[in-house]
Amino acid sequence: MKLTTINPLQYLRKLGRLFWLMVVLPTAIAIIYYGFMATDVYVSESRFVVRTPERQATTTLGMILGGAGFARADNESFAIQNYVLSRDAATKLDQTLGIKAAFSDPAIDIISRFPGLEWWDDSFENFHSYYQRKVHIHLDAASSVATLTVRSFTPELSRNINLSLLDQAETLVNNLNERARQDLIRYAASEVDALGEKAKAAALALAQFRTESRVIDPERQASILLQQIDRLREDLLSTRATIQLIEGVAAQNPQLPSLRDRAALLEREIRTVSLSVAGGERSLAHTAAQYQRLALDKEFADKLLASAMNSLEQARNEAQRQQLYLERIVQPSLPDDAMEPRRLSSILAVLALGLVAWGVLTMLIAGIREHVD
Repeated sequence: MKLTTINPLQYLRKLGRLFWLMVVLPTAIAIIYYGFMATDVYVSESRFVVRTPERQATTTLGMILGGAGFARADNESFAIQNYVLSRDAATKLDQTLGIKAAFSDPAIDIISRFPGLEWWDDSFENFHSYYQRKVHIHLDAASSVATLTVRSFTPELSRNINLSLLDQAETLVNNLNERARQDLIRYAASEVDALGEKAKAAALALAQFRTESRVIDPERQASILLQQIDRLREDLLSTRATIQLIEGVAAQNPQLPSLRDRAALLEREIRTVSLSVAGGERSLAHTAAQYQRLALDKEFADKLLASAMNSLEQARNEAQRQQLYLERIVQPSLPDDAMEPRRLSSILAVLALGLVAWGVLTMLIAGIREHVD
């Protein structure tokens, strides 16, 4: 029995043009590009977390369950994530590091460099899209640790971009802190100014009322007058008792007229003092209601002003502390070897995809021909 040898080229010819088009040609292009043309890509990675001071619990149970420390600041982390990928960050990097020119270096292969195959579009908008493909930031929802990854074609540029983005993120955090501090102090100061004006107006109203009514403190003055009335009544009772005693012994005693005049004078004095306490619009009882209302307004305004001043002091103390902290967990690395492109795996991936596409198309064509026949 004679064995026949199969020539690989003859076998490939039998596979048809579709195999050459879907498998051989893409694989050959991948071998040429990844094997000889693709520029090495260096990846720099850093990790950070944004924290805020955790406020102390005010209850005993809260102090037992949650001690002092740092709480997560997820909103600020998302803000940093958006900023890192923003046009502002790309503009800042281009101004400081000249990244647009660096990514447009002719030494980089035409597919990887900017603007690449879109040679007609050299706008910054297009570069911003290109920049977003080179910078990636991932925020872990469980730990709130953000991972910043930068890809470029030199190790130094990757690390410098990573460092600059972290510096910009810290500047953003500081700006957020400063804005929050200024807003807090400004609001507290405006409250103090407004309540200070109200307290001043209440004090002036009370002083004007005292001047017009000629009353310093109605309650205290009424108390003094009531004590005076009590003394006058005691004196009146004593005088009347003396009159009765003398009338019982000597009705014609020459002291009786003077004693009766004294009793009448005491009665008039008692009526006069009683009317000044409670007897008309100018009495102390009438002015006490207005005085008390003005005094309560002043006391309430003073308490509000004291509370606002305490809040302002707390705001200033709080403003002296940094509210947000960007902690670098892992500093930007200086890659010593190119991590991308993965040449062999990329070539094998192209080969596998080509075989899958060729197989699917072959089956479709065979099915169509069988249906036609």
